[in-house]
Amino acid sequence: MVNEMNLFDTIRDKLNTALLSDALDSLGVVNQVMHESIRPLDPELTLVGRAFTMLYVDVYEKPDAPYSKEIEAIDQVRPDDVVVVCTNNSRLTGVWGDLLSTATRARGGQGAVTDGFVRDTRKIIAMRFPVFAAGIKPLDSLGRSVPYAYQCRVRVGDVLVNPGDIIVGDADGLVVLPAELASEAVHVALEKRNKENSSRKDLLEGAYLRDVYAKYGVL
Repeated sequence: MVNEMNLFDTIRDKLNTALLSDALDSLGVVNQVMHESIRPLDPELTLVGRAFTMLYVDVYEKPDAPYSKEIEAIDQVRPDDVVVVCTNNSRLTGVWGDLLSTATRARGGQGAVTDGFVRDTRKIIAMRFPVFAAGIKPLDSLGRSVPYAYQCRVRVGDVLVNPGDIIVGDADGLVVLPAELASEAVHVALEKRNKENSSRKDLLEGAYLRDVYAKYGVL
């Protein structure tokens, strides 16, 4: 079994979303990059962790216990989880905010991703807690959206995400590594990184791009 902590550390220290996306392409697994509308609140922060999925639905009245399932879910977040919130592109509410970020971090969570909107952005940025979202809106979820299920397959940013898939985010965007391919994808990405480093060195020394590409086969 792959040591997840070592895998996550390798991704944080040596890789990025572009390299990992290229690695997945070379393995024949395409379209694993989330839609460009989902952007980081703080592009200086990177995000690496295991998907903990939540599926929200829009509602049009206040339920009797509006936050019960949300609380139940967040209290089950484990160290190195990334909460992935599917709203099916809802624009009704700021579904993620400061307190959910604080609770997730307290459980050891690494960040959050949503195809919906977020609020409390100044507090989240001050926490240096990585959050990627499709937009910002101050409206509370109360009476507007509720979790329907969690730890189920969801579709976020045009990518199907299973619980346990590896989420990687940086200033370029978000890539989803299927759990069963994560180790192989990281290995391939590391190989490409080494070739890119060698290519960069040769280019800086004056070599022509055509010769460098012929030598290393990366661009």
